Amino acid sequence: MVARVCEVVNSNTRSALACFGIMGSAHEGDAVSDSNQDEVEAELIGFARGWAEAIVSNDAERIAEFADDDWVMVSESGTESGRRFLSLVASGELTHSAMDTVGEIRVRVHGDTAILTSRVTNTAHFAGEQFDADEWTTDVLVRRDGKWRCVLTHTTPARSDTSE
Repeated sequence: MVARVCEVVNSNTRSALACFGIMGSAHEGDAVSDSNQDEVEAELIGFARGWAEAIVSNDAERIAEFADDDWVMVSESGTESGRRFLSLVASGELTHSAMDTVGEIRVRVHGDTAILTSRVTNTAHFAGEQFDADEWTTDVLVRRDGKWRCVLTHTTPARSDTSE
């Protein structure tokens, strides 16, 4: 499964946006609380793969198709709106060249809400500078009018000695 998550990296002298991805697959034991478990899981896998492809394509309009208008990203730096992320991608200031999953993804579906969690690495480029990240990410998706959209992305830096 591939899902995209974004984080704002702030410091005293600059603000940069780095994006991370989730790739993997749901496995036996990752219970989904929906009577159509397999169908919903397949739909989420398709959603996540499409979002990943959109982010790596650096196409803001394509990325926006996967995010809710109220999409927000939460990181150790605080919160940032998805709109800011999309505007940076549209301007070309922010690009992405790599996104990979480290290990398995955890998928949970609760009615019209899905939670995707995994450890991911990615490479982003902002204002001519490269940002490499290794983080635990959680995306909260909501199904509205039959379509999944990300409403919240939360990232936490991964320690190099942690695993699944």
